[in-house]
Amino acid sequence: MGLFDFLKSAGAKTLTKKNAKTIKTPETIKLEEQLLNQQKLVLLKGIVDSLGIKVTNLSMDLNGDKVTVYGQTKTQTEKEKVILAIGNVSGIGRVDDRISVTNPEPEAQFYTVKRGDSLSKIAKKYYGDAKKYKIIFEANKPMLKDPNLIYPGQVLRIPAV
Repeated sequence: MGLFDFLKSAGAKTLTKKNAKTIKTPETIKLEEQLLNQQKLVLLKGIVDSLGIKVTNLSMDLNGDKVTVYGQTKTQTEKEKVILAIGNVSGIGRVDDRISVTNPEPEAQFYTVKRGDSLSKIAKKYYGDAKKYKIIFEANKPMLKDPNLIYPGQVLRIPAV
């Protein structure tokens, strides 16, 4: 026996998208959901990796719109950036933080951007000085690429000064 050639456009039309939809079993649906969750987790891990932050033993679980993230970072700042990077992804509604920190430091506040906000306006609210917007911008790099590009619903770190 060896390799056999067939005309791929001939034969029973079993392997079509239309037929695949009609023969889904509960097991098939569950398998598709598991594969989709695995793909989402790979993408989320890629987002965390793109931050350039070393997260030891990084792992995540996805349950609906909730991501539970595990691992260890060196600083609170790194931990908060990981949480924000994951939480600011469309389709993610909650992040359950299980990340430990080796060098604890004070936690930053989180702020959800509202319509009409700017980093200057937020800096004025938290620091009393609109010119300190650069502190907020730097605290949210690399998630923010431009201090003028924030959007309603986005969550930002507001570090203590």
